[in-house]
Amino acid sequence: MPTSLTPIAAQGPKVSRFIAGYWRVNQWNKTPQELLRFASECLELGISTVDHAMVYRSEATFGKALALDPGLRSQLQIVTKFGIKPMGFGELGAQAVNHYDSSGAALIQSLDASLQGLGTDYIDILLVHRPDYLMDVRELAATMATLRAEGKVRYFGVSNFNTHQFEVLQRELRQNVPAGLVTNQIEFSPLHLTPLEDGTLEQCQLNDCRPMLWSCLGGGNLLAPASERHQRIHNALRVVADEHAVAALETIVYAWVRALPCAPLPLLGTSNIERVKTALAAEKIQLTREQWYRIWEASTGHPVP
Repeated sequence: MPTSLTPIAAQGPKVSRFIAGYWRVNQWNKTPQELLRFASECLELGISTVDHAMVYRSEATFGKALALDPGLRSQLQIVTKFGIKPMGFGELGAQAVNHYDSSGAALIQSLDASLQGLGTDYIDILLVHRPDYLMDVRELAATMATLRAEGKVRYFGVSNFNTHQFEVLQRELRQNVPAGLVTNQIEFSPLHLTPLEDGTLEQCQLNDCRPMLWSCLGGGNLLAPASERHQRIHNALRVVADEHAVAALETIVYAWVRALPCAPLPLLGTSNIERVKTALAAEKIQLTREQWYRIWEASTGHPVP
């Protein structure tokens, strides 16, 4: 199956409709050869965009796999993130407390480490991992513009930003980088509905960019319920799955999040290629409005007003 790319923003790059997340890659216990095979199988299924972060310590692991097939890099869109500095993070020096650092110097240092780990000379989309309360947007935007001019980063975005944090950086960045921020990677699932109410999704539409969604399966709690609320949602998903003659509940979850008008791009966190196929099956599922709101009602515990 050829890779089918879709624009992430009006002036942004094209990415795959689902994104392969490598947050837990070091827990997968795959050899570089096995990891290369997995990435290649994802590519055959149409998933060419991969998600990393400095704090995941995933880049060097993935870079070893890429080194086995240098031609694969040009077929991928690499997303990575910077800005989180946990205590004792060796690559960036031992820190006394966990903290954020979005300074220009931290960006350059983190980017250089990411490029080295991945074995590449550019990043397709670099995200600010979390909002830094001490963020100097002028300094950050200026550094971003410089890195783009140098060809080290092609596009920028953010992760876990609220609407005001997004807008203040967007306004500054667009003065020198017309494409601005091309995405906001946020948590969203039937268990985490906050973006439906806080304006984050509508803001993406206003800025002609599409959000990336992490933890769509609610950390696995939708598939293995651990509370009354989890079970309620699980049961609603089963009803909808039966109506579509679908065995896997996760297919319905991905169909549910993809129904949003902001056309989000879900991240997958699995290392199992069969589960990747199960997620992709959501592209063939179109929920009715009643089915979508049935799942919403199960999550909130009450009907719409």
